[in-house]
Amino acid sequence: MFITVAGEKKEYKEGLTLPELIEAENVEMPEYVTVSINDEFIATEDKPSTVLKEGDAVEFLYFMGGGC
Repeated sequence: MFITVAGEKKEYKEGLTLPELIEAENVEMPEYVTVSINDEFIATEDKPSTVLKEGDAVEFLYFMGGGC
C-alpha cells in the first residue's frame, strides 16, 4: 500500500501500525512526537492500535516551547 509520510509517497506493507511506521521512519524521540493522519491528531493512547490505510497522509510534529 502507498501512504504519504511528511509529504513523500512511500510503499509499506498492508496492516502497518503507527508504532511500526514510527520505527521504520526512525522518528527521533517517539515518546514526544505528535502524529496527525489525514489532518487529524492521534491521541497518545490510540497510537498502539492505529492501523494505517492506503492513501493515508501522515505527519510527525514536535511542539517546542519558548519565547519570553
